[in-house]
Amino acid sequence: SLDHVWSPDSKWIAYSNRLDNHMHAIFAYSLKEGKSYQITDGLSDAISPAFDGGGKYLYFLASTDYALNTGWLDMTSYERPTTRGVYLIVLDAKDPSPLLPESDEEGVKEEEKKAEEEKKREKSGKKAKEKSEEKSKKKDEIPKVHIDIKGIDQRILALGIPLRDYSELKAAGEGVFFYAEGITNQPGVSLHRYDLKKKETKPFLSGIFGYSVSANGKKMLYRARNIFGIIDTTGKHKVGDGKLKTSDLRMKVNPVAEWNQIYHEGWRINRDFLYDAEMHGADWDAMYKKYKPFLAHVAHRSDLSYILRNLIGELTIGHSWAGGGALPRVETTSVGLLGADYGMDKGYYRFARIYSGENWNPGLRAPLTAPGLNVSEGDYLLEVNGAKLKAPSNVYSLFEGTSGKQTTLRVNRKPSREGSRLITVVPVGNERGLRTRDWIEGNRRKVDKMSNGRLAYVYLPNTANSGYVNFNRYYFTQQDKQGAVIDERFNGGGSAADYFVDMMVRPLVNYFATRDGKESTTPMAQIFGPKVMIINEYAGSGGDLLPYIFRFRKAGPLIGKTTWGGLVGHHGGEGLIDGGFISSPNLAFYSIEGEWGIENVGVPPDIDVEMTPALVIKGQDPQLERAVQEALKMLEKKPVKHTPRPRPIDRVSKKKKR
Repeated sequence: SLDHVWSPDSKWIAYSNRLDNHMHAIFAYSLKEGKSYQITDGLSDAISPAFDGGGKYLYFLASTDYALNTGWLDMTSYERPTTRGVYLIVLDAKDPSPLLPESDEEGVKEEEKKAEEEKKREKSGKKAKEKSEEKSKKKDEIPKVHIDIKGIDQRILALGIPLRDYSELKAAGEGVFFYAEGITNQPGVSLHRYDLKKKETKPFLSGIFGYSVSANGKKMLYRARNIFGIIDTTGKHKVGDGKLKTSDLRMKVNPVAEWNQIYHEGWRINRDFLYDAEMHGADWDAMYKKYKPFLAHVAHRSDLSYILRNLIGELTIGHSWAGGGALPRVETTSVGLLGADYGMDKGYYRFARIYSGENWNPGLRAPLTAPGLNVSEGDYLLEVNGAKLKAPSNVYSLFEGTSGKQTTLRVNRKPSREGSRLITVVPVGNERGLRTRDWIEGNRRKVDKMSNGRLAYVYLPNTANSGYVNFNRYYFTQQDKQGAVIDERFNGGGSAADYFVDMMVRPLVNYFATRDGKESTTPMAQIFGPKVMIINEYAGSGGDLLPYIFRFRKAGPLIGKTTWGGLVGHHGGEGLIDGGFISSPNLAFYSIEGEWGIENVGVPPDIDVEMTPALVIKGQDPQLERAVQEALKMLEKKPVKHTPRPRPIDRVSKKKKR
């Protein structure tokens, strides 16, 4: 975002722009000259410019530790806290710094003189009239902004506000501005108000997600989740103050007219923003005419989405999607799940398999493994909340509406009420995490067994947050292994996964020895042996780029099947008038050799291995098994060696001999 703001006299526009070094700098554009001037030097990341209402100063935020955050697509930018300072620029070289200390001497003679003049005005009866005229003149007077570019870098001043995670600085009249602070584990941001005259900042409003200040600086519109409010820019406020009544807002819609507009808008968005102006060779005007007649037959928003998907499908790009919008609200009932597979025996249901989780982890809570329940695989489930359960009734029908709620179960080791017991559980709404974890842990145990404890297993579900968490958790906790099997099958993509490969390819540089204990290495956190990566046709986007980088960095062989092949990505987003969405892929991969690649092709394996149904049904994983075999071969060929420490060195006696 340019963060552009007008000067009070509308003669200048200040904005933030990204430089070739990927840092942002503050610029000022003169409408009179038709020219832009760079104000900050680009050695910091400067954003959020705002003209003071008096026209003398320009405020902004800047960071000198932005560093790897410049790589916004790279995973190496994850968890890189940024702090920013708040700064002021004195625009006119003739104006003094507003931060200079003020004299504490009393101007007695000057005060006496003013008092005498005041008495004279009172006697003449002109005081009230003059005050009124002066006030009116000041109100109508628009401050003129003069910017001296020469030497402006020396007129940038720090306001003494502690460095923190600041954003969204906005001015509110003369000598007052607001800025937002992001606080860890606190929803939204906290807003602070700074008074230049008093040189102090005070908390103003917390828990908001956006705000705007009126042109005269006296009012503020804020948003806090589903609340909008208008408040004064003075004092201190809380969410809910000045709340606007939006629940009764209504809009009359002509669906047919709206659908026609959305169709045109979706077509236009791709025309204007697709990375390839030549539309992959498609005659885009002809495509518009081809699908437009179908609009006459649209009877539901999902029909429109279907037409839009066909339209953008003509571009033959993987990241093409459309949907959402004004769809009817359908009331649903959640079904509670116990994290178990069921079997039937003698007309009763029993727990065929119980999935364990991590009950300390809210996302992996396994209802049947809570302390004190003592439920085992093979136990019978006889009742749910007092309702009897017998086959062939659907077991899930008795769990409607129980997700997240205490639910009573009657269980027994035999299909009988005699000897049964009641337990209380809290079903979960989704078992995906439990089942995925079971699959991961099963693979990890299999790799450990097949390699006799020599290989680590790390699963990467995507190249976004959960993949980042999995890598950090599983890779670095297995540093005692000699090599690693990296599994990126079904990888859902996300960012450019440079971080994963950067960590895996770091070579052993040296050792550090202490008097007691084991030697340490540089880098200290690393698995120094061979790595292999498993890929399949369900890994795509960032899941395409990850194996490409893995191969490019010569990290190891790729084993499995060719990846999905979708590396014309889409960042940002273009919304539609009814709240729907449509993509316009705008970020296309090409190689350092200057060739388009991966899109609609994928990344092929070095060793092709099919998941043969006959073997999978038997519980085997041909791709995983081959990966272990290859890693062990690599270990045999080039074992991980540990260099023992040298003999103690005599640094004293040799000097004496000289």
